[in-house]
Amino acid sequence: MKNSDFYTFRGYRIKDEKLLSPSMEDYIEMIYRLSIEKDIVRVNNLSEALNVQPPSITKMIKRLSNDGFVNYEKYGSIKLTEKGIEKGKFFLFRHETIYEFLELIGVKENLLEQTEKMEHAIYEETLEKISNLIIFLKNNIDFNS
Repeated sequence: MKNSDFYTFRGYRIKDEKLLSPSMEDYIEMIYRLSIEKDIVRVNNLSEALNVQPPSITKMIKRLSNDGFVNYEKYGSIKLTEKGIEKGKFFLFRHETIYEFLELIGVKENLLEQTEKMEHAIYEETLEKISNLIIFLKNNIDFNS
């Protein structure tokens, strides 16, 4: 490894410009979660779930709509497109996998906060390895003893 191989955290994000912002990922994940529970997702549902003011929700939904992740009409429902559903499923899987992993290794303090922070910085390959490790640990270790 050479020094030119290293970047700051922000530098790695800039290097990979196709990445969605962490906020965009959170919105897509939450819309997906809410759409599993109910047919219609509205701005106020998302506002409550994310603890964000409705005008900020509307601004982000317009951005996600322009990028092809949601269909939204003013004062109407928010529906994920096929592209949005695919991302939403992945983001929920990623969240649940990291949360479960941290739980398995005994993390108790700020579990949700740590999950939220980690999920935006992990590569798909790493997530897959963690998922495989969770399966292995559950099949080979008795966590109740």
